[in-house]
Amino acid sequence: MASNHKPPTARPASRGGIGLTTRPSSSLLRTPAVARVGTGMPPGTSRPGTRGGLLGTGGVLSSHIKVADRPVTQQGLSGMKTGVKGPQRQIMDKSYYLGLLRSKISELATEINKLQKEIEMYNQENSVYLSYEKRAETLAGEIKEFQGQLADYNMLVDKLNTNTDMEEVMSDYNMLKTQNDREAQSIDIIFTERQAKEKLIQAVEEDIEREKQVADDIIKNMSQENQAKYMEMKATNEKLLQELDAQQQELDGLNIKEDTLGCEIAHSQVKQEAVQMYEKLHGLEEHRDQMIAEDKSMGSPQEERERLLKQVKEDNQEIASMERQLTEIKEKINHFNDVIRRLEMDLEEHQGEKNLKYKELKKREESMDNFLETFEEMKTQELERKAQIEANIVVLLEHSSRIVKDCEWTCRKWNCWRVRWLMNRLLSK
Repeated sequence: MASNHKPPTARPASRGGIGLTTRPSSSLLRTPAVARVGTGMPPGTSRPGTRGGLLGTGGVLSSHIKVADRPVTQQGLSGMKTGVKGPQRQIMDKSYYLGLLRSKISELATEINKLQKEIEMYNQENSVYLSYEKRAETLAGEIKEFQGQLADYNMLVDKLNTNTDMEEVMSDYNMLKTQNDREAQSIDIIFTERQAKEKLIQAVEEDIEREKQVADDIIKNMSQENQAKYMEMKATNEKLLQELDAQQQELDGLNIKEDTLGCEIAHSQVKQEAVQMYEKLHGLEEHRDQMIAEDKSMGSPQEERERLLKQVKEDNQEIASMERQLTEIKEKINHFNDVIRRLEMDLEEHQGEKNLKYKELKKREESMDNFLETFEEMKTQELERKAQIEANIVVLLEHSSRIVKDCEWTCRKWNCWRVRWLMNRLLSK
């Protein structure tokens, strides 16, 4: 049985390798699946007969070796990272990581191209979407029109199937026509109102723009200090408006929450009882706090007695001063009343006849004013009285004419001269 053991290769005469003092760096090794062999020798020396301590699987080590490329640790120089198992690469050198980066870069490039294609596709779909939307609007209008026609045809078929008279169809038609005319008129009125409102809004906007322009001119003509103050106040105003909007939104949310909680409480007897208990507890807590505050504010009985006595003294002094002021005011009032009385007496003495004439004129004026005030009422009363008298006169005339006719008839019938004589006397009266 032939042995597979190969004879060792011939070593060179120099056991120090090729004159190297360090091992090659990991960046110079290109042959995979080479493991570092521990020699137990100090760094800087090479194993005899190994060309510097490492042997490639089929290549020769390069002579361009740098000491700075050697990894350094706290325990000294260490070897290359090698794989543990599997057919993967065992030495993770620069080329390995470069290859890994290239593969990741290629994956990123493919992903970027894919995303760009999707973006282009979405942009095309977005550009086409507008045309589709317009077409959908036109088709929706056509569908509504066709639906109306279909409803008309269905109604016509129903009328034909139920043998409805033409008069009933015409009455329905006229009713719908009047309704449509009424709605068209209301739509026209609304349209005109809308146009008027739009014109009014436009005029208001123009006024606002003019006012803004005037305000800008005023701000430009202001001094630098006033402009800075104005800008500061404007920023404060905007900030306050934002805070107001936020607080308004918060208030709306709290109102909605309050309504929902109120609905929940209204539908739950237990929650209603709990709310009543909480309100009662809150009232009791307020009463407790009030009593505690009163207890704290109150001093000892002696201090309270002194405070009350002081308060009574101050109140008595104030009452006495007010009474003095009241007596002084009463004396002044009496004095002025006496002065007024004397002045009136003097005026009556000096203006005796004039005063009498003035009083008579005043009475006449009052009577005339009363007459003018009551004229319309008296006029209506007299007109009603006149109309009543006229109606009584008409009634009496009718009655007398009937009596005269009766008498004439009796006279013609009986030819009584006495009756005629009596009638003449009555008529003469």
